[in-house]
Amino acid sequence: MADQALAAALDHLVRGIVDHPGRVRVELRETSRGGVLEVRVHPSDLGRVIGRGGRTAQSLRTVVASLARGERIRVDVVDTDEIDDVEVDDTDGAEPESDERLEGVA
Repeated sequence: MADQALAAALDHLVRGIVDHPGRVRVELRETSRGGVLEVRVHPSDLGRVIGRGGRTAQSLRTVVASLARGERIRVDVVDTDEIDDVEVDDTDGAEPESDERLEGVA
């Protein structure tokens, strides 16, 4: 499976388990040791993607490895408080959290 198709598959899986699917970003980087799929999510979704004891992240890696059929591809969940230099689509259809409703209200 091509690396872009792996990135799309991983993106689809991650969007299905987070509360802010519009903030999911999967980026493919090529290194001398193979491809790396970097997963970035909203900070409040990080624990959901990693899972208890890293189980969810490991499951995502297992699925990607299976789809890759022997191709060297690594999955990294990037721990970041913001998604840098990326346009963010927060229109994921969910109601804003109570704190979000109060932003900008004096």
